[in-house]
Amino acid sequence: MSLMNGITVIVGSIIGSGIFVSPTGVIKYTGSVNASLLVWLTSGLFSMVGAYCYAELGCMISKSGADYAYIMETFGPFLAFIRLWIECMIVRPCSQAIVALTFSIYVLKPLYPDCDPPDPSVRMLAVCCIMILTFVNCWDVGWATKVQDIFTYAKLLALFVIIIAGVYQLYQGNVQHFTFDNTKTEVTSIALSFYSGLFAYNGWNYLNFIIEELKDPIRNLPRAIAISCTLVTVVYTMTNIAFYTTLSPKEVLESEAVAVTFANHLFGYMAWIIPVFVALSTFGAVNGILLTSSRLFYAGACEGQMPEILTMIQIHRLTPTPAVLCIALLSLLYLTVSDIFALINYVGFATWLSIGVSVLCLPWLRWKRPDLARPIRVNLIFPFFYILATIFVTVVPMIASPVETGIGCLMILTSIPVYLLFISWKKKPKFFVNGVSDVTCWLQKLTMSVRPVKK
Repeated sequence: MSLMNGITVIVGSIIGSGIFVSPTGVIKYTGSVNASLLVWLTSGLFSMVGAYCYAELGCMISKSGADYAYIMETFGPFLAFIRLWIECMIVRPCSQAIVALTFSIYVLKPLYPDCDPPDPSVRMLAVCCIMILTFVNCWDVGWATKVQDIFTYAKLLALFVIIIAGVYQLYQGNVQHFTFDNTKTEVTSIALSFYSGLFAYNGWNYLNFIIEELKDPIRNLPRAIAISCTLVTVVYTMTNIAFYTTLSPKEVLESEAVAVTFANHLFGYMAWIIPVFVALSTFGAVNGILLTSSRLFYAGACEGQMPEILTMIQIHRLTPTPAVLCIALLSLLYLTVSDIFALINYVGFATWLSIGVSVLCLPWLRWKRPDLARPIRVNLIFPFFYILATIFVTVVPMIASPVETGIGCLMILTSIPVYLLFISWKKKPKFFVNGVSDVTCWLQKLTMSVRPVKK
């Protein structure tokens, strides 16, 4: 992979449904347009600092798997398993549920211009979206990658159209909403606004997962991070500026589909193009999460930290069918909650807690393993700043949103008995081993899957 490939991986991973759903969450907790723009800029800077810290870790521990590999090397298999559990059981399926719900809202909103789409119809369409793409990923890997390639261009085109329209509005002098009026100064509100902002930047660490495939990573990894994070921050900020040249904070808060409301104000009878492109974008994003998450399940299973069935492939289609079905079923489970911002709080809490632990690896290894080769050395101010900011965005929301963060904590803590029972406990009784084997065999027959032969 060249430098340009690395940039497209990061940009393609970050830009998804977040920019179309997060503006409402950010303005909800900031109260004013200017404060929300500061959150978008700060979230981009925060992500860039985290990515910069990952550059040292990636060049020092050059294994695919990113934070999973860093935590395994630094703190051992227990914390590495918790990181894997958080990603596989919370972050990936919950993110897929959020994107699927966003897809449903943007598809249905033009049919309900004067009110919100009915909740059952939104959830059922999200279920259909996940089920269709689950079939595609189980049937043919080639189909899945083609879907990803085609639908990637939709989100870029949608953002390009919105930004151009916003620049024209600025030229016309529409700047009346850009004030600090009604700004919320409560610490808890500020922290929750970052959950929505940072959700939109999720994906900046994805290049580290495939660092072994990057040409000259010492040179190209930090460059790819700097260019892509700067580009995305500019695009996101300009998109939000475009929204507020036309929409008031009240209109953004009342809209479940901000881009649709924006298009209805500006594009007249051509307003349908924005929800179509956003729907295509989010459809592709659901496919992308499904495609990559199934491989994460597979990698964890190959390390012995996930069930053996997840290492297997379907005998006729040669696809990781058990892993695809697993991530799909977990995503459907999260669709029992239709509140997108509650789901974002689950993802935000789990994601930034685990990434904060990954960044902690950097100063810890400086202390414990000074002998390790470090082609890139980050000033320790950056990881300490990032860790302090992570503590802020994980601890403070416990006060403001105790239910969501409490549920998030419980989901993370479920990893401990699973680890003790299935991984740490080596001398299991025969009936337990036979029971697990029987379940694995039954699932193999159900999915017609076998473990691939190693050459």
